[in-house]
Amino acid sequence: MSIRALAAAVLTRVLADGASLTAALAALPDTLPSQQQAWIKAACYGVLRDYPRLHFYLTRLLDKPVKAPQVESFLLLGLYQLTAMQVKTHAAVSETVAALPVKQRWAKGLVNGVLRTFLRQRISLEQAAEANREARFAHPAWIIDVLYQDWPRQAESILAANNQQAPMTLRVNLRQTRLSDYQARLQALGWEAWPLPGLPAALTLAQAVPVGQLPGFAEGWVSVQDGAAQWAAGLMALQPGLRVLDACAAPGGKTAHMLELCPDIELLALDIAEARLARIADNLTRLHGSAQLCCADAAQPETWWDGRAFERILLDAPCSGSGVIRRHPDIKLHRRPDDIATLVASQQAMLTALWPTLAPGGLLVYATCSVFKAENEAQIAAFLAVCADAEIDLPPCPFAQARPFGQQVMAGCGDVDVDGFYYARLRKR
Repeated sequence: MSIRALAAAVLTRVLADGASLTAALAALPDTLPSQQQAWIKAACYGVLRDYPRLHFYLTRLLDKPVKAPQVESFLLLGLYQLTAMQVKTHAAVSETVAALPVKQRWAKGLVNGVLRTFLRQRISLEQAAEANREARFAHPAWIIDVLYQDWPRQAESILAANNQQAPMTLRVNLRQTRLSDYQARLQALGWEAWPLPGLPAALTLAQAVPVGQLPGFAEGWVSVQDGAAQWAAGLMALQPGLRVLDACAAPGGKTAHMLELCPDIELLALDIAEARLARIADNLTRLHGSAQLCCADAAQPETWWDGRAFERILLDAPCSGSGVIRRHPDIKLHRRPDDIATLVASQQAMLTALWPTLAPGGLLVYATCSVFKAENEAQIAAFLAVCADAEIDLPPCPFAQARPFGQQVMAGCGDVDVDGFYYARLRKR
């Protein structure tokens, strides 16, 4: 199967079957050469980032919607090659048409005609797209609306950042090696990397590389983790002997980071799905960390809590993912406006349920990878309004915007290139 056919198959799983892009790419054959894997990944990420604009083009180029999802995937893939990839025009058209599988051969003329019509009408189509808000920003209207409502001055910067490729940032295991030494190892391989302010273990690569090629990755010297996510473990103010809960721990990046900072803690890591719990175990094995793992619902401590209070709790709550759209562009398609109220209710339930398990004087760090105020500062404001023994206790962050009830990080809105995140640290009086 050609790389274009494989890319179209990935897109169909995401667009028609509702799969995540991560899962769809993971299903690709392991035997694919690295260059082909890279091309497919770049094409699929690009199509989903630009989907609202590409879909707008299709509505102008087709008399009626295509009923076959696979054919629509080829059309989107062809348009993306013509608009954003360094692929020669004739190859983008002819090889996309040739890649159609036998069952869709009937669509050869359609795909060829649509792509060639786009080339003839490109200037007028691009002008029309600029006049259409969803096409112009390449986001669903409801996300644009929420961003303008919450962050009117930053909205366009956030939208633009969401449409860019996210940087590859590493978290160096400082128990295994020094940051400067690891940076030197990368430079010896010809890979430029630089540290991030306020993050003692972070290095951002100038160019992404295959994870398996990172020096010492298998030995636990380094992990891949965005800089904003690395802020969480430091906020926990860990000390040896503390009892710590990681309430929504999968895939285990923050769990492992806490153990790298302070291995002599009693750490319980929860997740509601067994399969996701297995990913935490894999991460801890590679990074030589040890924690008690438990498959349970953080919102129902009566099913798993032994009654012994925690001195520290990390609640990395399930959220909209609106701060990490540049890493997961399928969020634009899969997330719906009605989801936000459901997520807010779930976050509130977890906060309310976990607070009684925190010891007096203890700290709870509430985190989301969202930039929506409803999930963040409004959530914490509502909690503080009804919880008399809770107070904000949050040190400054060099790359975050201080808010009345926490700190908000927004991609594209600062000097440090990190994902959108929110943090609030609460102390129990």
